[in-house]
Amino acid sequence: MSTKKRTVPAEELALINRFARRELTEEEVYTFPVVLCDNETDRDGERFSREALDKLAELFVGKTGIFDHDPKGRNQTARIYAAEVVTDTDRVTRSGEPYACVKAKAYMMRTAGSADLIREIDGGIKKEVSVSCAASKKRCGICGADMRVSPCSHIKGCYYGGRLADVVLDGITDAYEWSFVAVPAQPAAGITKALGAPDGFSAERKALMREIENSRSEIAEMKRDITAEIVRLGQFCVPACDPEWVRTICKNMNAAELLRFKEKTRAKARPGYVGSVLSHGSGAEEKDHSRFKL
Repeated sequence: MSTKKRTVPAEELALINRFARRELTEEEVYTFPVVLCDNETDRDGERFSREALDKLAELFVGKTGIFDHDPKGRNQTARIYAAEVVTDTDRVTRSGEPYACVKAKAYMMRTAGSADLIREIDGGIKKEVSVSCAASKKRCGICGADMRVSPCSHIKGCYYGGRLADVVLDGITDAYEWSFVAVPAQPAAGITKALGAPDGFSAERKALMREIENSRSEIAEMKRDITAEIVRLGQFCVPACDPEWVRTICKNMNAAELLRFKEKTRAKARPGYVGSVLSHGSGAEEKDHSRFKL
């Protein structure tokens, strides 16, 4: 029995042969993994929904790989024979969702003409890719407004209450092709070393991601503590002040804004200030209530 290591497993060769006119052998084909797209906000301020990624993984099977989105036949160089959505639970996107990407497997024929490209892929020169597809829905990542029918006032790239405004692409109706490009819209899209982590993250980078996520949790806890202190101090400034009203104001502030608000509230809660408010009775209290507005 031969002990030769198979370069292409039999089950994957069977998937490849679905697109060939004859049965190809493992010696004839070259395969490589590639991240087509993900749900991270890209350079254009857009991202795919998880549902969009699921649909793209389905539609991209069988789609051709070309160069620079130039749809000429001579640019065809590879084809997707399998794809799936992979989730990395150790990574969180800027929109606060678990990171997910479409991980695909592509093949190309080993020919004299493809030898240089294969060497460039193996050498990491040809790596970045971009996808071309059709999305019927574009909604605001902040409020969910349909950007094609009734656009909202949120501006891509700006932050609102600590949340990044972007556009969510959904309702995928077709996948056209994927291309080798120099600068992809999605920085993580490209050929990977293995089919493990979504884009070959090292243990050190994953540890850093976990540290960042822990920092986010600590900041959230700190904001809750500062808000509680503001509510307590607010009762000294305006005894009739509604705590829920104060919490609502604080909810849309970042940590730095909350700290400034707390110091202003603390200054107003000084004994002399409180005494002057109480000496004016309920009318003064009602008037001073407006001082909490930003």
